Amino acid sequence: MSKTHYFSLRPSETAIFQAAANIFASYIAAGQVTDENQAEMMEKAIAASISMAHHVDEVVVSDKEISSGTDKPVFGKDVQRKS
Repeated sequence: MSKTHYFSLRPSETAIFQAAANIFASYIAAGQVTDENQAEMMEKAIAASISMAHHVDEVVVSDKEISSGTDKPVFGKDVQRKS
């Protein structure tokens, strides 16, 4: 009998998981995943999705950040707010 697994992922974890799954699927579709490198390619996909999430967090200002007054560069430019 197989064991049932339960997960409770936070929204950011879910987003990273979805991105990693899409990246991993693209590796499979491109014929880059074998039985021998499956775990390595999965780790590569997860690392890529985390890297993208960090980059997005650095360059995109969310509505919540704007309303809290957090200054963050928007695509390399300083955010200018009207007072």
